[in-house]
Amino acid sequence: MPTLRTSRRLRALIVALAFGLLWAPCGAGAQPGKVYRIGFLSGTVRPSDADLERSPLRKALADLGYVVGQNTVFEYRYAGGKIERLPELAAELVRAKVDVIVTAGGPSAEAAKQATAGIPVVITFAGDPVRLGLVTSLARPGGNVTGVSDLAVELSAKRLELLKEAAPRASRVAVLWNSADRAMTFRYQDIEAASRTLRVTVQPLGVREPNDFEAAFAAMNRERPDALFLVTDTLTTLNRKRVIDYAAAHRIPAMYESIPSVTEGGLMSYGPSFADLFPRAAYFVDKILKGTKPGELPVEQPTRYYLVLNLRTAKALGLTFPPSLLLRADQVIE
Repeated sequence: MPTLRTSRRLRALIVALAFGLLWAPCGAGAQPGKVYRIGFLSGTVRPSDADLERSPLRKALADLGYVVGQNTVFEYRYAGGKIERLPELAAELVRAKVDVIVTAGGPSAEAAKQATAGIPVVITFAGDPVRLGLVTSLARPGGNVTGVSDLAVELSAKRLELLKEAAPRASRVAVLWNSADRAMTFRYQDIEAASRTLRVTVQPLGVREPNDFEAAFAAMNRERPDALFLVTDTLTTLNRKRVIDYAAAHRIPAMYESIPSVTEGGLMSYGPSFADLFPRAAYFVDKILKGTKPGELPVEQPTRYYLVLNLRTAKALGLTFPPSLLLRADQVIE
């Protein structure tokens, strides 16, 4: 017959198992009974609800136990291409008392950092966070900001090198970027520095608003470049189809930084994937919500960059990609 002590231990074990089963659906990352409020700040246009539900960030967080409708609420703020609205939208997220803010792009990261020193901020696609003053260093961010960023200097040089490989006769490259975006201005400076090593002349075409693209096109009409390099940010993303169409109409080889530009008709791109970076952002969110201070989480860099080539566009431009480039491509659109 079991002793009184044994019976008590058995009852305690049963209770523990019952509570374990009860709370198991909350997921490994989430605390039982807590509702997490996650802010998201971007300068671009708000996607559809269906696209938001399918987003890599939402999926990755759900895999970690943060499920919308169960224990997680998202507070989305999109500036719709009006970057000047970002400080106001960041302030709204602070007033909403979110637990963490995920940002997309340099201006969004800067707005979030200026809006709060207490709420953790996880950055993505922010350019060089050290040069922007978002973190003290990549290894030891300090403060309330961490996340995923890219090596702008090395990456810009690599993109220019790949463009030269595709169009070896190009000696004059037009660089189109948002000069109102500090992160992308740093990116332009990196391209300019790389151009000297590759013995290429850069034609600077800074834009600040949608109407400026026509002036940039007019400048290229006056002084035709041999190739074009589009730096990706909110403004250029929202107007990238205009650039793709201009490059096609004037038969100008162009390098883009994101895969969608090539699937929409651009010649080539080299860069990280949204599908890779946002799951890493989810990792940071999870660590922070579990209690790790953002300043103690080193800023990560993408582990993989994708070279995407569009053969249809190359043919229309009268270009033939060299075999060495085709062999290195991660995706070839035929």
